[in-house]
Amino acid sequence: MSQQPWPTQRANDWYRRQPWIVGCNYIPSTAVNSLEMWQASTFDPETIGRELGWASAIGLNAARVFVHSLVWEADAEGLKQRMATFLGLAAGHGLSTMFVLLDDCWNKEPQLGPQPEPIPGVHNSRWVQCPGEAVVTDPEAWPKLEAYVSGVVGAFADDARVLAWDLYNEPGNSGLGTRSLPLLAAAFDWARNAGPSHPLTVAVWSDDRALKELTDLQVRSSDVVSFHSYGDEGQVLRQIDRLKGARRPVLCTEWLARTVGSQVFTHLALFKREKVGCFHWGLVAGKTQTIYPWGSKHGSAEPKVWFHDLFRRDGAPFDPKETDLFRRLTERKLPHLSG
Repeated sequence: MSQQPWPTQRANDWYRRQPWIVGCNYIPSTAVNSLEMWQASTFDPETIGRELGWASAIGLNAARVFVHSLVWEADAEGLKQRMATFLGLAAGHGLSTMFVLLDDCWNKEPQLGPQPEPIPGVHNSRWVQCPGEAVVTDPEAWPKLEAYVSGVVGAFADDARVLAWDLYNEPGNSGLGTRSLPLLAAAFDWARNAGPSHPLTVAVWSDDRALKELTDLQVRSSDVVSFHSYGDEGQVLRQIDRLKGARRPVLCTEWLARTVGSQVFTHLALFKREKVGCFHWGLVAGKTQTIYPWGSKHGSAEPKVWFHDLFRRDGAPFDPKETDLFRRLTERKLPHLSG
């Protein structure tokens, strides 16, 4: 049964209770994709705790984290336990968590089990879609997805450590287009019927007119409006101004691509000034290899200017001036980066 999004007053009241939300898109440096992050054999709480400590030390207070339906199908109780462990580690460092449940980006055929090693030098070489193109376009396969979305949201529906639910990352990407529209609509219904106390959102990620129907549904159905932008200051401001027309809180859930104009030194203060929560892409350089730009080739050398990410695996910042700025703008006083 379809339900309506929160009234705008409820959404704005929720946002007023939050600090300025400053977060990262997080996956541990030891995981190549969300399957490797969440499967029991490769779940790595020691690394997660250490790396989230570095995030906290520069003032971050939130993490956006991708989950995967195949892990739920194989081991629902185990996944819930591992998600609870993650929430505890994050909360212990002062971070709330936004979980992402579905994703149309990158490799189309996710498979459980040991994940392949990253292709040297290639950006996000082993990231996988959730559930994958074949399932997105086959409603007969959706009962398992409904069990996953409603089960995960229901399990943590009243957990204060959860910030929000991002139901579907970039629906229609990787060539799916409006074929993702029915699943997007269904995901909103499944999540609402689970009764979460947290807001739901799906980020606007494209201004392609061919995806307008998708984009309109994302904005219309979200409790708080979110968007992705890897553009320069002017592009970001135009997106913010347009989305503020919904009279709801606005979050940028993906940004930071240094070599194409999305930079810490320009954007972080902009988000603070506009009262927009923000989650940059990447925390620690690791197996996703997102220090390399989109389209990087096999065997590429480490770029002089990283594309995404803030820290090396030993906790040293790529650019200490960036992490200092995070600390200043978030008013974090800690003088160290130890976890």
